[in-house]
Amino acid sequence: MQTASTNICERLCNKSIHEISLLLNIPTVSGIITKWKQLEQQQLSHEVVGHVR
Repeated sequence: MQTASTNICERLCNKSIHEISLLLNIPTVSGIITKWKQLEQQQLSHEVVGHVR
């Protein structure tokens, strides 16, 4: 009898981190950092535009 963890390991064993994150619908660390940087850039651009006279 296979346990759930064995079954999951067999399905994910030959997958990349990116593929696993897509399958499990969770972000990767690099994805989180990229999104954070994009948000930071948007905030900076809004601040600059808001102070133009």
